[in-house]
Amino acid sequence: MTFIRQSAIINPTQLKERIRINHFIKAPSLRLIDETGENLGIFSLTEALAKAESAGVDLIEVSPAANPPVAKLMDFGKFQYLENKKLRQQRAKSHPTETKSIQLKIGTGDHDLEIKAGKVSEFLAAGHRVRIELYLRGRAKYFDQQFLRTRLERLLKFISVDFRRAGEPEKSAKGISVIIERAK
Repeated sequence: MTFIRQSAIINPTQLKERIRINHFIKAPSLRLIDETGENLGIFSLTEALAKAESAGVDLIEVSPAANPPVAKLMDFGKFQYLENKKLRQQRAKSHPTETKSIQLKIGTGDHDLEIKAGKVSEFLAAGHRVRIELYLRGRAKYFDQQFLRTRLERLLKFISVDFRRAGEPEKSAKGISVIIERAK
């Protein structure tokens, strides 16, 4: 049976508490699982340690919050490798979503709107959220809200990717903005 120091942990940035192995386990009884994932039943701590020693592997407390706690019979190095592999796969699958921003003014022409809509379509295709801001200067801040919303809607007509609004257009510090994201 290999004894690993208690200070051995999988990844200090990912795990908040240490994984208990072998004699560092404190629970009086454990539900044992072998390397293949088969449930062996509930054993006392001394029986579980004896079983791990006879198999030449470590006793690793996998789920300390369960009642009784769950422990696995396997090599601790292999356990660390598999846990790190799971973490790497989770990180690879997670795609950070950014909120991109596009600004337009009341007098922006149709051709310019088409160019901006193309850029918005690229952002949406990449999985980002997009904040479209209608920038208002001077007395334009006091125009009719319905008129301002129709000016904002002009850009939305040119977008080629299916999208949905994350919320209604709302007043922002610079004018009116709406956040859109790709429709699922």
